[in-house]
Amino acid sequence: MILQPKSNILKVITTLIAAMTLTAFAQAQSLIRDAEIEEMLFDFSAPIIRAAGLTPENVDIYLVNDQSLNAFVTRGQNIFFHTGLINESENPNQLKGVIAHEVGHIAGGHIVRSDYGQRSAYAAALIAAGIGLAAILAGEGAAGGLILAGAPQQYGALEALAYSRVNEASADQYAAQYLEQTQQSSEGLIGFFEKFRYQEVLSQARRFPYFRGHPLSSDRIDNLREVTSESPYYGKADDEASIYRLEMAQAKLRGFLDAPQVVFSQYPPDDISDFALYARTVAYFRTADLKNGLKEIDILLERQPDNPYFHELKAQILYESGKSRESIPSSEKALELKPDSALLESALARSLTESTQVEDLERAVELFKSALRREPNNGYSWYSLSQAYGRLNKEPYAKYAIAEQAYHTGDYLRAKSFASRAQKDLPRSSPQWRRASDIIIITDSELTKSRGKRRRPKL
Repeated sequence: MILQPKSNILKVITTLIAAMTLTAFAQAQSLIRDAEIEEMLFDFSAPIIRAAGLTPENVDIYLVNDQSLNAFVTRGQNIFFHTGLINESENPNQLKGVIAHEVGHIAGGHIVRSDYGQRSAYAAALIAAGIGLAAILAGEGAAGGLILAGAPQQYGALEALAYSRVNEASADQYAAQYLEQTQQSSEGLIGFFEKFRYQEVLSQARRFPYFRGHPLSSDRIDNLREVTSESPYYGKADDEASIYRLEMAQAKLRGFLDAPQVVFSQYPPDDISDFALYARTVAYFRTADLKNGLKEIDILLERQPDNPYFHELKAQILYESGKSRESIPSSEKALELKPDSALLESALARSLTESTQVEDLERAVELFKSALRREPNNGYSWYSLSQAYGRLNKEPYAKYAIAEQAYHTGDYLRAKSFASRAQKDLPRSSPQWRRASDIIIITDSELTKSRGKRRRPKL
């Protein structure tokens, strides 16, 4: 798992630290990257997205480190889930119900049509800007920009509701339709709304963020119940595999985001379930208890030796405890079991970058490049690639990678500077030289436009 806290932003920019691991104190309003949870959310979402006539690969899913209950969409087919929503979901069907509802907003074009009426929500926009800045610094420049662009309609609920009741009712109907098409019950969405029906009587300021932007009413619940009760799949239970995946994701999030003493209280030592072992592994890791952390994860590996995410966690524990060499076999195994994961490629590459062996460093470069082909806007991987190039004494390529990192995190001045410096020593026939040219042209244009905006007199 990787997150970027929103504190010390200027220091982060200055030192080019594009991401930190979850061993740091977790703070709200930042993006989290986790291969296991992202895969679960994609697998839950993909059939629903297809039912809406959309392409799952074109819908980006982001995880926001915030324990409040919220989910929202922004322009360009992007869905953001707060960690609090995942932890509050009592079963997969509730989470899938919320997913279907948000997909309904995308398919219904509600964001596009409501985009311009709420730009006066200045204070709310600043709140969203805090998320956007943290996202950009986490190497998720595209996501940060999306939150910043969508700030008023997503967080402007004090000035104007993000969605009208008509749009909410429409998204409900879409959700019921998509769930039926995928042979799933809509009961979870009703259960989710019923669970928080009391939010209807609270003042706007006291409501969960989700219900500020998604106005809830008894009529909505009753109308949704009438539709869903007629579905042939009403009452259909979640499969055991989905239930297990959600509970493991919840245990992992609690292990990383809750105070360790809370984790140990919720998952006491006599609880030997997979969920408890997973949460305690992380809690021990966060308290620097390497012995017990490795003991708990090894029990999980004995039970499920082919689970890539158990190997990934063991590798993270070892790597972040200063044992980069010892982390490599676990990281290798994780990638072997899940070879299409950019995050697992980057994790192995980071361990190899700590090596003094040229062959390890060259392999790290290839792994970073492979990961970046899958996720070309990942600023942290670009920064890590620059380190690997630096250790190989390939300074022009290291400067080029820094230019890419700066470009994807929105620091156009630095991107232009490093691209120009890289070009001086890169072979003109290389793809890096040509890409550096592109960065210089694009960033120069953006900087010119920015200067023009600053100089434009107020009317």
